Amino acid sequence: MTLAETPNQTNSRNPFLTLQYEPALESLGDDYYDEVAAAEFPQHILRWRNDSLLPRLGLNPQAVTDEDFINAFGKFQERKPLLALRYHGYQFGEYNSGLGDGRGFLYGQVRGIDGELYDFGTKGSGKTPYSRGGDGMLTLKGGVREVLAAEALQYLGVRTSRCLTMIETGLSLWRGDEPSPTRSSVMVRMSNSHIRFGTFERLHYLRRPDLSQKLLDHVIEQYYQHLITESDKYALFYAELVQRIAELVAQWMAAGFCHAVLNTDNMSITGESFDYGPYAFIPTYDPYFTAAYFDYYRRYCYSHQAGICKLNLDMLQEPLKAIIDKSDMEYGLASFDEYYRAEYRSLMLKKLGFDQLLAPELDELFPLTLEFLQDSQVGYHQFFSEMARTFAANWRDDPAFVLHDCEIVPATGASAIFDNWCILYHKTLNNFAPEQMDTIAQNLHRYNPKTALLRPVIESVWEPIAQSDNWQPFYELIDKIQSGN
Repeated sequence: MTLAETPNQTNSRNPFLTLQYEPALESLGDDYYDEVAAAEFPQHILRWRNDSLLPRLGLNPQAVTDEDFINAFGKFQERKPLLALRYHGYQFGEYNSGLGDGRGFLYGQVRGIDGELYDFGTKGSGKTPYSRGGDGMLTLKGGVREVLAAEALQYLGVRTSRCLTMIETGLSLWRGDEPSPTRSSVMVRMSNSHIRFGTFERLHYLRRPDLSQKLLDHVIEQYYQHLITESDKYALFYAELVQRIAELVAQWMAAGFCHAVLNTDNMSITGESFDYGPYAFIPTYDPYFTAAYFDYYRRYCYSHQAGICKLNLDMLQEPLKAIIDKSDMEYGLASFDEYYRAEYRSLMLKKLGFDQLLAPELDELFPLTLEFLQDSQVGYHQFFSEMARTFAANWRDDPAFVLHDCEIVPATGASAIFDNWCILYHKTLNNFAPEQMDTIAQNLHRYNPKTALLRPVIESVWEPIAQSDNWQPFYELIDKIQSGN
């Protein structure tokens, strides 16, 4: 900005402030939200801008400056109203009617060039009526972790929200689970919707089926448009939500991802993954791996995720039964396991190199792979990336050649399970022509990146930030994630 320019002149050219925001949720009325004000921060340092999302908004990344990000999403200039959404939720099985957006708000909704409606939702933007005594802020480490999770899941094929930007805000925060004082940030998430299962649960709690009906019509109109003209659109909506959630959990499982806090207020009505707090990627295949230190009874452990999400869908029937026939919802939910198994099997076979496998070995290879991973406790992500690194066409010739250049697997004869796996994989390869080996190699590389976002990897980029404000390892890690390396 030159000395001759005023802030208002600068803002008028800010591409984020000239987007055509749609009052989609706002138009439903204030039964669903509270208007709030954003916090004012002593500092604004842009730490992350997700240029890969800008073309979806019709923006040229080269025409958007760092200052544009800061003014729109750090200083929140010229954007009103800001809406803290109201919702309830089952948290670790207990109903909580004191929830709502406690440290964020809906900044705005924008139609992408793909015709989809997208939310910009903040995290760490200050107190709201639902802060419950908290400061409404987000630690810088929390922001870093969420940026990394969203990008990693995106490039692993998970249907996920993304982080549009993260700005360091100059406050000192006190937290029980981080060395304090710790630095602060505000993050803006871009997702399909911030309407949650808990949004409907709140309306049921308030005995307002009229508001539930209004909200569900809005959800179908905006996010399930292909159902609008169907006579049984409500039952079809629920059935499709079941399928979306089942496939989402399968995507987590194949990616080796443990969300950690699958409360109903963290379940999106569009079947999208979002809100990454104490998540973790499993280091080895441990069905009872638990990401959150406070999940004492392993309610949300890795292998429970499908069952918990199915339970959440079951509980969603209670607030929806005033609109949708209970038997129709039960019929829709009955397909959850089938959708989940089909998607999980398909994704795991892709990790093993196969797009479609109709060979008789199909029903054996997938479970035997999991059995070996659990028995051996080799690195879950490392095993598949080593398959990609060492794969050779001569694996078709002899089972002894399979993974023979890999040091992390047992030697021949040391593990009966692994030996049987090698025999079965070799046999499976022989269902394909020699010229198809290149396609299998390409699949192995595509679905098994070298970089896994394990906790030590996150700490390895956080430590330089905490100790010397060195962000280069963080950016290098994102580059590796986005390139599949």
